[in-house]
Amino acid sequence: SIKNRKIFPNDNSVFKIIYLAIEQASRKWSMPIREWKPAMNRFALEYEGRFNL
Repeated sequence: SIKNRKIFPNDNSVFKIIYLAIEQASRKWSMPIREWKPAMNRFALEYEGRFNL
């Protein structure tokens, strides 16, 4: 947990920052992501209802 850090008020805010950073970086990607299909399948299982294929 990151409760001792003053920058992030809770754990969920860290995930939001990471998501936004990946979202911004992915706009610059020009090549397809290697092994993305297995990763997408895993995310769909882990985050059922929040992640659509």
